[in-house]
Amino acid sequence: MERADYLEAIKSRMPEKRYIHTMGVMETAIHLAEKYGENVKSAETAAILHDIAKYADENWMIQIVKDNDLDQRLITWGPELLHGPVGAWIAENEFNIHDEDLLNSIRFHTTGRAGMSKLEKILYIADMIEPNRNFDGVEKLRSKADEDLNKAMRACIRHSIKYLVKTKQKIYPVSIECYNDLIELDEY
Repeated sequence: MERADYLEAIKSRMPEKRYIHTMGVMETAIHLAEKYGENVKSAETAAILHDIAKYADENWMIQIVKDNDLDQRLITWGPELLHGPVGAWIAENEFNIHDEDLLNSIRFHTTGRAGMSKLEKILYIADMIEPNRNFDGVEKLRSKADEDLNKAMRACIRHSIKYLVKTKQKIYPVSIECYNDLIELDEY
């Protein structure tokens, strides 16, 4: 499928604001893929499909997790975490995508994980820093993304964890594993 086909397929599944966000993630992912030597088409496709399940029915997503032997811990975390793995399931089963790296980038775009590939990091970062995002520190994250992909990833996961702690939300264990893995890779 081409870009226009994917965009058409997602448009009816999300509000206009989320579609605009998705376009921003796509543009940012393409930029980062070009900058860091990643497959641009894979980055584009992953970015377009990353939020395809964001507005899916929560009970349906829970059933997908149960029926497909996905991480059962997801069931208690709600749609914010369910939509990544379920989005990867949709990409594979509805769009016939079998590139595991591309699927993992969708699967882990909200949590990160230990051992992330370059494509996974690109999508995680692009989702956080796309041009429509506006929060304290986003400009610093954008600057880091243009300097060094790994430093940007560390800064992004730190930002996410700090936000969750500040707002007294639970932190999914895979995100902690991501943070620990990134710290071990390079002292900062």
